[in-house]
Amino acid sequence: MSRTRVASRKRTGRVLKLHPVPSSRLITVVLLLCSALGGLGMRLAWLQLVAGEQLESRARQAQTERRIPLGRRRTIVDRQGRLLAIDEERVTVWAHPRYFRWPGDEAEQRRSPREVAEKLAPILGVSAGSLSERMGQHRSGVRLASNLEPSTAARLKALNIDGIDFEHGPQRIYPQGDLFANVLGFLNLERSPQAGLELSLDEKLRSQELKLGIRRSADGTPLPDGIGAGSMHRDDLRLQLTLDTRLQRVAQLELLRQVEKWNARRGAALVMDARNGELLALASVPTYDPNRFWKFKPGLFREWAVQDLYEPGSTFKPINLAIALQAKALTSSSTIDDKGSLTISGWPIHNHDKKAHGRIDLATVLQVSSNVGMVQAMQRMDSRNYWQWLNKLELNNAPDTDLPGAVSGQLKSLDTFTANAIEPATASFGQGLALTPLKLLQLHGMLSNGGRLVSPHITRGLRSGTELSGSSHLSGRQLLDPKVSQQVLVWMESVVEEGSGQVARIPGYRIGGKTGTAQKAANGIYIPGALITSFVAHLPVDDPRFVVLVVVDEPQGEHVYGSTVAAPVARSIIEALLVIEQIPPSKAVAKALRTT
Repeated sequence: MSRTRVASRKRTGRVLKLHPVPSSRLITVVLLLCSALGGLGMRLAWLQLVAGEQLESRARQAQTERRIPLGRRRTIVDRQGRLLAIDEERVTVWAHPRYFRWPGDEAEQRRSPREVAEKLAPILGVSAGSLSERMGQHRSGVRLASNLEPSTAARLKALNIDGIDFEHGPQRIYPQGDLFANVLGFLNLERSPQAGLELSLDEKLRSQELKLGIRRSADGTPLPDGIGAGSMHRDDLRLQLTLDTRLQRVAQLELLRQVEKWNARRGAALVMDARNGELLALASVPTYDPNRFWKFKPGLFREWAVQDLYEPGSTFKPINLAIALQAKALTSSSTIDDKGSLTISGWPIHNHDKKAHGRIDLATVLQVSSNVGMVQAMQRMDSRNYWQWLNKLELNNAPDTDLPGAVSGQLKSLDTFTANAIEPATASFGQGLALTPLKLLQLHGMLSNGGRLVSPHITRGLRSGTELSGSSHLSGRQLLDPKVSQQVLVWMESVVEEGSGQVARIPGYRIGGKTGTAQKAANGIYIPGALITSFVAHLPVDDPRFVVLVVVDEPQGEHVYGSTVAAPVARSIIEALLVIEQIPPSKAVAKALRTT
């Protein structure tokens, strides 16, 4: 009985008594729940109505990635389609010495930079010592080589060395080396344009490098959304120049030969089709290799024939005679009494040979390059009218050209020019005013094309297959009567046939020319002993089309003249031009040769 009572008591003790919950507690719980739901509602309303746009923008930034691809820049070709600049795949090799390990090595094992260098050196073509020294004590991020061919990189990859990384990407290559460096410029190691057309036409050359938007899911997986049709399209446009590689090579080689022979500071050679202003050659020395630009001085990265001023000297005399003929101050039959010297405003002026040539016609003035004759010829023209003509030739303006960095010339103000008679006197033989070789070429082109001032240029436009786009150059402004320009060319022909330009004479062809040997000025003061020699040629005179200009700066030695330094270069260029452009002999000259 006792056990039954105990069990009964235990079962009775397990029964819980229920007590009523106070109403205040229920009210508190309900209020807390309502407050929480209300807070969530208010938060939701704030997120949707107030911060919605900001949160959407942040979400799009997290989900969308904008990438600028390392796409290829457009190729640059010459007038015949020869490659001048092209993007090719190249590889940069990086070393991380703290991870160096052979295949099969233990996880904790590390190889020394010397061991790795000995394996890489035979493939890279450098000594193991130089590679090891380059890595030094660096633990990571050492560039061992750049601009490697993909085949060479593949041989390195086959070694399977941990700690060697390969960075693939396009590399700008200039197949012609230094031949067009002065025109093309280059891209630096970060593919940023630094000079030449690469810089001035950067937008046109990289227009195919489009930004690409990529949508990603929450885990980072790329989504097709946002990549529209044509997003991955790459055009095949290439920039075509007017330059001819064959003629450029001849011009540069001959120019370099003369610069070295005369120990000159520098030289430039330009060839232009006067009908439309197309430049067939624009060579200058010294130059540099754009594929290894870091080895050269930055001063070589500019084209001085376009950006540096000089006093043209006697090569400006034909321009002056054309002005005087057009202004009716001279006629084709005018003569000059050359007494060898004269004095203007207390300044003595004499001929370069110190000779008096007596009564001579204007053709002889050019043949003997008479300074006195030119002064007397231009004195027949009012100085104000003379200045107005020089200004009309846009000497104070930069030439209208697509060549980067073109600068304006220097012409004295009208008041200064007319106040002192020495100013028009010196201008008559090409001193006291300054211009660039490019500007002088443009002015002589005016004589060859019948009096039109055309725009010298080196780009034809973007070409795709046989189609050419974006090529629009003005026909030029008519400034001279065609009869005037033709008369001056006939006089210039006599310079080649009988005067100082005979070195440029080529049997069977009518060629006009003018030599120039001018003092060189710096900061308004003539440098003692410093000369700049030049020669300009027109051909063929019976059907004028091409102008050739050669300028050699500061040649050294005896007998330094335009006829001895610059003219031989021009002759070599002309001989190549006759073959390249297939110019037939002048009929009148050919007939004369047959009858002799």
